[in-house]
Amino acid sequence: MQTFKLEGEYIPMIQLMKALNWVEHGGMAQRVVEEGLVKYNGEVDYRKRLKVRQGDVVEFDGMKVQVV
Repeated sequence: MQTFKLEGEYIPMIQLMKALNWVEHGGMAQRVVEEGLVKYNGEVDYRKRLKVRQGDVVEFDGMKVQVV
């Protein structure tokens, strides 16, 4: 599992996915979230603007990150 250092209180889910290079662009990030391909703290989550905070774990396509 990789880690992502949070700069501030939170990062929107779509921006996190772009920052990790898990997707090529924001439109792709929105699509994979809408299709239920992203897990947030072990549960599928469909919110594109979800605020990811320290301690959260995000999973997509076999990749996993913990926000620190």
